Amino acid sequence: MSGLTPELPWEGLGEARGVPRSDEPPTAIRETGSPGNEQLLEAMLERHNLERALKRVEKNRGSSGIDGMTTKELRPYLHVHWKEIQASLLDQTFRPQAVRLHEIEKTSGGTRGLGIPTVLDRVIQQALAQVLQPIFDPSFSEFSYAYRPGRSTHDAVRQARSYLEGGRRIVVEVDLENFFDRVNHDVLMGRLAKRIGDRRVLRLIRRYLESGMMANGVVSERREGTPQGSPLSPLLANVLLDDVDKELERSGQSFVRYADDISVYVRSRKAGSRAMARLRNLLAKLRLRVNESKSVVAPASKRSLLGYSFWFHRGEVRLRVAPKSLRRMKDRVREITSRRCGRSVPQVVERLNSYLRGWRNYFGLAQTNRVFKTLDGWIRRRLRMLHLRQWKSVGTTYRTTQARGAARDLAWEIARHTRRWWWNASKRVAHLLPNRYFDRLGLFQLAE
Repeated sequence: MSGLTPELPWEGLGEARGVPRSDEPPTAIRETGSPGNEQLLEAMLERHNLERALKRVEKNRGSSGIDGMTTKELRPYLHVHWKEIQASLLDQTFRPQAVRLHEIEKTSGGTRGLGIPTVLDRVIQQALAQVLQPIFDPSFSEFSYAYRPGRSTHDAVRQARSYLEGGRRIVVEVDLENFFDRVNHDVLMGRLAKRIGDRRVLRLIRRYLESGMMANGVVSERREGTPQGSPLSPLLANVLLDDVDKELERSGQSFVRYADDISVYVRSRKAGSRAMARLRNLLAKLRLRVNESKSVVAPASKRSLLGYSFWFHRGEVRLRVAPKSLRRMKDRVREITSRRCGRSVPQVVERLNSYLRGWRNYFGLAQTNRVFKTLDGWIRRRLRMLHLRQWKSVGTTYRTTQARGAARDLAWEIARHTRRWWWNASKRVAHLLPNRYFDRLGLFQLAE
């Protein structure tokens, strides 16, 4: 991606006010939690901060908002309009546009609404998040892992495993009902006002929270919630739920929080019931609703965390891919290797590799190499089936299998059942399309 063109009219107000250009946050922001800081808006509009925000939005791409502008059209637009946008931000006349509602299917059934801001609003929110993150993040709980620099799902899973190894084998799982849609604006703004001294920034955040939601061409007001899909929402979620983290720490609970998923690890069901009651009270103070149907007290071995599940072997706590995660992975592979995909096998392998590498990296903590070997065999069988499907006719199948070394009787047997692709893709064609054939195609292997 090309760098910012020199003609882009960033004013670099942070530099004019004594804010340095560097990879670190401005000096005033590094003074964590200083409520007397009155120049956060200027820090947000600093040239270096805006450059980072724009590059981040361009890299993430994403869909257009309600104005239809794409990330490719953003730079030319900023070149013409940035000075007036900046002026409106400074004189507090800037008004965010409504977000576009996009429904996506949930793996558990139903749909979840994503709010897609315009690309301009994404840049401004990203610039704002970059300024606010250094103020809030250092004081967040060490047991909060989502949307934080230097922390990952792997860290959360390792922490949970350490609790289990210490004998805390019962987990209290709390699921918040439509969390991002239920965030109370007044409660959230009260938390932000304790740490943000620049009232202009608070006013801008409030306007983003209250910007409408467009669905089916109609814009409706928002009186609660922060759109999931907004660059600022992850930080705001952590700010709101930090009260819960701090109270759990004060009460000595062993917990892991990843976004709105809270897991507390205890030694008995009785202790779990007490922890569940405490969490309900804490969340009620924040005006958040607990999804009772998905919130449980149960043995940790029967639950999953971020796609992983736990099993106990000779006193050792081991990690494996949760059954639901395996099902989703197989569904995705079936989609990529569908007989109707209309791609050549090498093209399918290339697309498959992109998915498998990411999936394997995510589940790199799993201690189930045997499962990965089984999956590798299943994936190769899917690709053999795709080969057979592309040979199509009986005659083509007969000639191709013979050309690949099949005896006449075997070639005829395969061709005679040419439409039984999955059945044929077992041992019948394994030696015609052996593992080394897929190795030559560069097929990524899950097993070590």
